[in-house]
Formats: sequence, C-alpha cells, structure tokens
Amino acid sequence: MKSANIRNGLWVAISISIALFSANAAAQARQPISVEKARVVEHWTKERRASAIPRDLVIDERGLGYLRLPDGSLRPYGHDVDAQEAPRTQTPSPFAKPGGGGSGDTAGPTISAMNPAANATIGASYTFEATVEDASGVRSVSFKIRKGSSIAQSFSATRVGSTNTWSVALSGFTDGSWSWWVVAKDGAGKGGNTGTSATVNFTVSTGTGGGGGGTVTNAQWTTGGAVQTAAGRIYFEMPNNAQRTGPWSGYVCSGTVANDGTPNRSIIITAAHCVYDDANKAFARSVLFIPDQAHTTASGTDLNCSNDPMGCWAPSFGVVDVNWTTRTFPDNVAWDYAFYAVPDSGAHSGTGTSVVLDATAGSLPVSFAPPSVNAADSSDFTHALGYSYSEDPKFMYCAQDMTTQGSVNWWLASCGLSGGSSGGPWVQPMNVSTGSGNIISVNSWGYTNQPGMAGPKLSGTSASCVFGTAKTEAFPTSTPLDGDEGKIVTSCP
Repeated sequence: MKSANIRNGLWVAISISIALFSANAAAQARQPISVEKARVVEHWTKERRASAIPRDLVIDERGLGYLRLPDGSLRPYGHDVDAQEAPRTQTPSPFAKPGGGGSGDTAGPTISAMNPAANATIGASYTFEATVEDASGVRSVSFKIRKGSSIAQSFSATRVGSTNTWSVALSGFTDGSWSWWVVAKDGAGKGGNTGTSATVNFTVSTGTGGGGGGTVTNAQWTTGGAVQTAAGRIYFEMPNNAQRTGPWSGYVCSGTVANDGTPNRSIIITAAHCVYDDANKAFARSVLFIPDQAHTTASGTDLNCSNDPMGCWAPSFGVVDVNWTTRTFPDNVAWDYAFYAVPDSGAHSGTGTSVVLDATAGSLPVSFAPPSVNAADSSDFTHALGYSYSEDPKFMYCAQDMTTQGSVNWWLASCGLSGGSSGGPWVQPMNVSTGSGNIISVNSWGYTNQPGMAGPKLSGTSASCVFGTAKTEAFPTSTPLDGDEGKIVTSCP
C-alpha cells in the first residue's frame, strides 16, 4: 500500500484492475491485453459470473443495515444481528395443504380486489392495486396492462407496507379500451407456484383526471436518449471477510458516464458501496462497465463484450469520500457517492470503433447545485434509473416528486427499483423526449419493509471534491489483482 497523501479534499482513491478478452482479432490488435489484465480475465470463470448478485443495501426498523439477497433474505451487514422475521400477514389459502410454509403448497397465490375494477374509467394516470395472498408468502407480483389488442406491458408491483396489497402507479394512458390482469408467484419450493387473475377491462378517458399524480414506481425505460447510452451495468468483486481469505464475491451495480470535461479519461458516477466495501474495509476489484447493456443481443449479462452495443470498459481506479471508508453502513449514508475513472486508451474490449468511453456512450452533466425538493409545482419531479437484477437486462426507472429522508438523503417514497440499480442516476429535470438532464444523486439504499429509495445529496457535500479528484488523479502504472495496492488517501477540512 502506498503512503497517504494529504491535500485539499476528502476522498480515497484506489487502483482497480480489470480487462476482458477482445472478441475479435481487430479489437485485440487495438487493445493488447497485458499480463496482469489477462490474469483478471482468466479469473472470471463461468461459475463466478453466474454467482454474482446485486449489492442491495437496506435498513430495518431498528436502524440496522443488511445486504438483501436475490431470494429476498437479509444478510447482516457490518454486524452479527440476524434480521427480524417478517410477521406473516397473508391469510392461509384454502387450497394449501396442511403444513403450510411451502412444503405442501401446490396452488398459486389468490388474487382479489383488483383496482381499477371491471368497466371502471380512469384518467391519464392511475395507481393500480390488487390484494395477493398465499400461505407460503408472496414472492413477486406483476401487473400486465394492454391497450386493445396490442402487446401487453409488464410492471413489477410492490407491497404496500405490511399489508397484502400490491400496487404500482402508472401514467401516460391514452383514451380508449384497455385491460389488465395480475400474475403472482408464491414462496413455495421448486421455484414456487404461479397464480393468474381473470382479465379486467377498463376505459381510459384523459378528461377524467385519474389518480396517481404521474408517479411511476418501477417500469422499463423505453424512451432511449442520452441516459440510455450513458448508463450501464457495473460488475465487480468484493471480499467476504476483513481478512480477505477465501474467494471474493461477485456483485452488480449501475453507473452513468458523467460529463467531466477532461481530455484523457471518462468518469463514471455510481454509489460508494459499489466501489468500497465499508464492512470489510476493502476496495472492489475486477471492475467492468457495460453501457446500454439493455440492448445486448444476448439474453442477459454474460460479460461477452462482443454482443453489447458498445462493448465494455475497464476502470483504472475509483474514488470515494474517506468518511465512507471509516464508518459502516448505515452510519455513512451521507457519503454514498463515488466515481470510477476510465483511461481513453487500453480500457475497451469488444464491439465499437471508438475506445473512448464518453465519446462513444455520451454523458450526462452532474449538478452540485441544490435541486428542487418539496416544491409546490412539478419542478421536483425526479427520475431514478438503474439496471434491475430481477429484470435483466432491462433498464428500469421510477419517477415522482422528490422529498427528503432525514437530513442527509433525498427520498423517492414510492420507488420500487430492485437490486442491481444501486448507483444508477437520479435525473432532475428529465427531458423525456431526449432522455437528458442533470444528475443530482444516485440510487443508494431502501428499507426492508416498505417501498422507497434514498439518494445522497451531491449539493453542499464533498461530492464535488471527490469528482474533482477523479478528474485529476494520475492513472496508476500498476493495477494488481487484489485491488488494494496503490491506494491513496487524502484528507482536508
């Protein structure tokens, strides 16, 4: 480890090593793989890729932090206190066999109280709801919505508190005849049982107003534009213990190419917990950025850079605030912002003719000015976007008026983005026609028992200083596999 440097700013920078095989001879000739980068490539076996999970941090009612795993279970984060068992609120299904708990359950969830009901009339926006119950617990709920005979769109619903009600707020309906139905899966063994409701017909008349206020809890981003190409999936590894013994675990997050105005690099903004493991006190290694991964020609994330529209890029180092490293989640949520720096040469693999990340993928500006919040008008309407693990490879978003959560976080109370979206951008205001706007925060954390997404404040914090460091710090001459050599720590008032 290098000695610490003391300068103006409060941040930590660390060299990160990563590269991938070029998919074709031309790309390989353009980017020869060094010995140390080839070592990282060989490290990414099929088994390691398949075992990567979202780095999804959540807080329970006691204020304790947990890593939420893909199956919904909670792993203690920075402590040894087991998660509280959620109270069973589901009414036992009359179709479940004795024993419950999923062991003898062969029936799918029961679905009732669908709103809008049959023959209802709604406006351009509406909050769809349904009651979903199962003795084995409800694993997932999707609302299928279709206009006329067109192809149905699917929207992931979220549970309302500890009730059996699941909802999603949608907007953008147009006049005409529509229909919707619910598909739910329970928590029984062998992948669970699926229940499907009857199809309910309703009418849209935009002159009626409707409800929902335009809030979108979790939907696929289909507009495209600048945010589509600039945002991408980040793939990386972190240790399983502070001693760094045994294999490291693979994780996925989201990030966005930021407009940095510097000549020899591109900068990716993401969450600090996607750069530095504050529980085990180690930086990420084997980091890979895949812009616009939603348009891969594969079925999902496979780390084959040749089937992604612009290929992949390997950052050389990451920068976080030192307060993120010296504290442990959730005591450090105020500093959950970070940046990866990508050199303009030697970092690209796969498809595409340009090796410069921001020239290829484009970028969004990062604003460190105070955003609009709790406004009487719609100026505080904010989009949060990211790559959902459960919807791989779709690019997802939520959108609503922004408020605050405590003194250090912005808050989108109805946001239902799932794991993998951490580090994705908050854009305010969003020009929907061009998919562009200012990044004012990133997806940070949620609660274990309710919807909502928190984002760190970039205004009035050290975020601008951390960004400045990412733009000016010299690229390291060595990028070892373990991700801990060449660390630079800088501190200031």
